[in-house]
Amino acid sequence: MFGLDKKDTRLLLLVAVLVALAPFILNPFPEGSGMAQFNAGYPDLMQRFVIFGIFAIGFNILFGLTGYLSFGHAAFLGVGSYAAIWMMKLLTMNVIPAVIVSVIVAGIFSLAVGWISLRRSGIYFSILTLAFAQMSYSLAYSVLTPITGGETGLQPKVNDARILDGALTDGATPKANLFGLEMGSSIEWSVGNWLFTFNAGYYVAAIVMLLAFYLSIRIFRSPFGMMLRAVKSNQQRLNYTGLNAKPYTLAAFVISGMYAGLAGGLMVAMDTQVGAERMFWTASGEVVLMSILGGVGTLIGPVLGAGAIKYMENILSKINSDILHTWFAFLPDGLEDFVVTLIYPFIGKGWHLTLGLIFMLVVIFLPGGLVEGGQRVARLFGRKKKSTDTPDGKTTPAE
Repeated sequence: MFGLDKKDTRLLLLVAVLVALAPFILNPFPEGSGMAQFNAGYPDLMQRFVIFGIFAIGFNILFGLTGYLSFGHAAFLGVGSYAAIWMMKLLTMNVIPAVIVSVIVAGIFSLAVGWISLRRSGIYFSILTLAFAQMSYSLAYSVLTPITGGETGLQPKVNDARILDGALTDGATPKANLFGLEMGSSIEWSVGNWLFTFNAGYYVAAIVMLLAFYLSIRIFRSPFGMMLRAVKSNQQRLNYTGLNAKPYTLAAFVISGMYAGLAGGLMVAMDTQVGAERMFWTASGEVVLMSILGGVGTLIGPVLGAGAIKYMENILSKINSDILHTWFAFLPDGLEDFVVTLIYPFIGKGWHLTLGLIFMLVVIFLPGGLVEGGQRVARLFGRKKKSTDTPDGKTTPAE
């Protein structure tokens, strides 16, 4: 289907199902009275899942296939965001031109950065990309204030030009939309006594992520992807064959930067407020963690890593002692206080500690990330099934 083999088709369909059901799987508790309400719960969180999934997928094309570790990918995310917000201020609040321009501008910027950075490899390449990202952040924060808004950032205003949109009435707020469908709007669907609420912005971003994921599969399976794997395996040996690896690595860097620009444009479509903090080095480090946690070089790994980190950041960090006491209220008072005291350092403001411990465990015991963990579980159940099913119908103990 769509040029994919059966295995990749199943993977694409699996991601599509997970993305479609994620708002309900992650918020399965009915709300309200009279009619059970199932909604996205945290629309902003759901949107961050898929947007940072796009960001991580693009980063994985560079790091996972070529082995070049970039510490400056947040620069392309920020450049894409600024390009998108200016399109909304000057042209239209429709998200399509904003997203297209963000991809193009991020691609041009990544071409310039990659052309210089790829003159070096290893840690020197990583430091060069980090330097470019920090220079971009500093410029956006101070020198380029007329363009970037400095520390206050940019957002659409009523009196912006927007040559393709009609003038807004006094007191109206410019909102990102897709041909009139506002990104922050919700669509309700009633089935019997159940009321399902769908966030428009989430599903628009989800469709874009599925297209980006499909494109990454095609890149991984293409001859171009095989060349990038050869670069990662042994670039020196590749050079001995007479092939110049530089055009391939530069193309991978630009594609990865365009993915980051796409994520930046979608972030503006969901939240029309852009600041320089999107270009800070911590954002670059975050996408590295996502890729490693999910599984570097795998197709679905970066998506899983992005979802896990963003879920912990937005859910685990919101848990406080009162919630813990509610959860463990069934325990005797002394034991309840002990359990809460034991868990409290790992939630709320201490969620980074939990993330660090999980990351350490994954790196030590699951070098292939969450994908390797899933594969081990699948093999374990596969061995159990083979050991219990014999040709004569008898059962034997599993090894």
